[in-house]
Amino acid sequence: MEIRFVKKALTLAIGAMVLSVVGCSNMQMGSTSAKTTATGSAGGANAQGENASLEKCDKALGTMAIVEDVNAPWYRTLTTEYKLGSTAPVLRLLAQQSNCFVIVERGRAMDNMMQERALASSGELRKNSNVGKGQMVSADYTLNPTIVFSNPNAGGGVAGIGGWVGAVVGVAGSMKKKEASTLLTLIDNRSGVQLAAAEGSASNTDFGALGAIFGGSGGGVMGGYSNTAEGKVIVAAFTDSYNNIVRAVRNYKMQTVEGGLGTGKGGLQVQK
Repeated sequence: MEIRFVKKALTLAIGAMVLSVVGCSNMQMGSTSAKTTATGSAGGANAQGENASLEKCDKALGTMAIVEDVNAPWYRTLTTEYKLGSTAPVLRLLAQQSNCFVIVERGRAMDNMMQERALASSGELRKNSNVGKGQMVSADYTLNPTIVFSNPNAGGGVAGIGGWVGAVVGVAGSMKKKEASTLLTLIDNRSGVQLAAAEGSASNTDFGALGAIFGGSGGGVMGGYSNTAEGKVIVAAFTDSYNNIVRAVRNYKMQTVEGGLGTGKGGLQVQK
């Protein structure tokens, strides 16, 4: 009896392993279900497979760095509570595909750039490596992203750093509408003047709350989908805000102050 039990358990274990291997064989590259509104690729001024609604420019307007405020409350909420990563890669893809800006590195990869220069100055690199001073390109502009979260416990009112808009529709616990609002500001690095600002938004109805009907085990399974849905709606909102930035700079008109900027001769004076 004991031997038969062991054989049966072993057979079940082997069967589970076979099913696991078979399941892996169904892996598909380029799955449409995994895509966001930021699709395709970019190489120089050329783009492939980009979103058809992405706004573009005939020529680049300058060099641009994308910098997030990693100490801001919205960024901590994004990365700790919702386990989502940096927004910079998405914005870099959209910006290069649009051909409106040439992207320069000012993120973590810059550590590696400086490491190569340190190796060159220490004599560790080959003489013809051509790594040294005077080659890096300056950033004309900085693009700064922000996510405006809303609090689901306050009737959808904006809370600045709260959770997602959680307007539940239909059967309670069966559907949830996720919304995201994003802001982009474009700064001139030489003067510090804000050149443009744009809001963007997106919404998506998903079944992330369906797990509540099935208890803890079902909720755990659906939780991963909910996180994916949240990520997708943020990407869509940033795509919308980036399109609005492009529309703004294409119609850019320089602001002027009589007497010059920052000279103390502005139109809003205080008594001396």
